[in-house]
Amino acid sequence: MPVGMIYARRLAVLATSAALTVTGLLATAPAAQAAMPTPVSAATARTYLATLTVKAEGSTTGYSRDLFPHWITQSGTCNTRETVLKRDGVNVVTDSNCAAISGSWYSEYDGATWTVASDLDIDHMVPLAEAWRSGANSWTTAQRQSFANDLTRPQLIAVTDNVNQAKGDQDPATWLPSRTAYRCTYVRAWVQVKYYWNLSVDSAEKSALQSVLNGC
Repeated sequence: MPVGMIYARRLAVLATSAALTVTGLLATAPAAQAAMPTPVSAATARTYLATLTVKAEGSTTGYSRDLFPHWITQSGTCNTRETVLKRDGVNVVTDSNCAAISGSWYSEYDGATWTVASDLDIDHMVPLAEAWRSGANSWTTAQRQSFANDLTRPQLIAVTDNVNQAKGDQDPATWLPSRTAYRCTYVRAWVQVKYYWNLSVDSAEKSALQSVLNGC
């Protein structure tokens, strides 16, 4: 057989072998878990952060969660909470009312996995009270409703309920996820949300955000 034909045949065999290897990897790779929208890059977050208004936080005078209507209907019988639970979970099964009756959820903040939906809260990345103190006090109710149910930005995520409650309305100067591997994603999301919604940051908050972003 001519040398050229032998070489061509070897290339064909190698190509087929490589294709089978890739196919095997794809077949055995675990299914990726759905998640909140991917935040902007660290570089973009740093750019956004530099443009945010820096000012002392306002007070919580007049604040109420009721001023941020949630959870609103998103589609059919599904409200925002149920929509996020379906998005962030694996093998989520819902009943006729869209309530999650089974599934598995991995909490990015602390690394815990849950199989009962009631063990999870839907965290507002930028808490409602924090938003109020950062400029949302001057918004219309319609704007606050959009913010509280924002599925387009990385503002909502299913996490362990008591971790969310421990976070409360704190900003990154006083609270960050205990799972350090997620902190970069967390602050990128925080900055993106504040930038989109034109909310201010206080000096300690900005310093904390810069510190994490510098390590991303």
